[in-house]
Amino acid sequence: MAQSEFQLHILGCGSATPSLRHMPSSQIIEHRGKLFMVDCGEGAQLQMMRRRLKFGKLNNIFISHLHGDHFLGLPGLISTMALHEKGSALTIHIVREGAEMLESMMKFLVGDTPFDLRFNIIDPEARRQLLYEDGSLTVSSFPLYHRVPTVGFLFEEKPKRRHIDGDSARFHGVPHYFMENLRQGDDFIKPDGTVIANARLTTDPTPSASYAYCTDTAADRRVVASVRGVDTIFHDATYGDDGEANAASYGHSTARQAADIARRAGARTLVLGHFSKRYNSEHALVEQAAEVFPGKIIAANEGLTIDLLNP
Repeated sequence: MAQSEFQLHILGCGSATPSLRHMPSSQIIEHRGKLFMVDCGEGAQLQMMRRRLKFGKLNNIFISHLHGDHFLGLPGLISTMALHEKGSALTIHIVREGAEMLESMMKFLVGDTPFDLRFNIIDPEARRQLLYEDGSLTVSSFPLYHRVPTVGFLFEEKPKRRHIDGDSARFHGVPHYFMENLRQGDDFIKPDGTVIANARLTTDPTPSASYAYCTDTAADRRVVASVRGVDTIFHDATYGDDGEANAASYGHSTARQAADIARRAGARTLVLGHFSKRYNSEHALVEQAAEVFPGKIIAANEGLTIDLLNP
């Protein structure tokens, strides 16, 4: 079976207090051979090794906020990448205070890295900020609602090209050099002036997929507006119904509240995560979310890989 071109790897999905069940927050989004890390709690580099995710393919790290369980693995990861003499550049997308702190720390711990270490400053108040773009993917930030400035991240595939119907293209004598034009939706004009509509020569493109990362955050309907129409949403579900008061106090969400956000946003799949250490199982959290959200619900777990094209 061919590997998906758009995957989510869960490296850690626990909350602030360490536990023996879950690692601190970290994920890898893999898209067409490129790796993108979202948050970097302690142990993230070991989790990458266990999953055989190569440091050399990691060129962008996105940090949601400056609580330790979301970025304290970063100095160790960068140090290891420096020892391995990773090539190319590494860009850390982070708020200004974090960039200043990490830049100073890296000068002390590593000195000059064998790769270009860059910082892209996130404005946590920006309604939508484009952080990364290539030919097939964009990554944007949007505000979340926690105790410190915090952002979520939206990964969106760009519209894909149409698929060529080889038999039809050959029948109408489409030359090889024109195939890319067909993929982009152009009609074909024969030498005698006859126009062959693109729809007769191609089939619809594979649907583009999107993924939103929303942790840490209180349940807030402004998040819905930021991710409306997303296919898969990872949302803070630190507590069950029994912890609703704690969620309100600490700027987190319950599984039921996460489900409400996902339902209002029109998501197809909800991934619950950032679990409190008080729970020995996430079964009850999934049950509570299922009372609200009609789509597919997945409880995050270390080592889990999700196909974002078919979640």
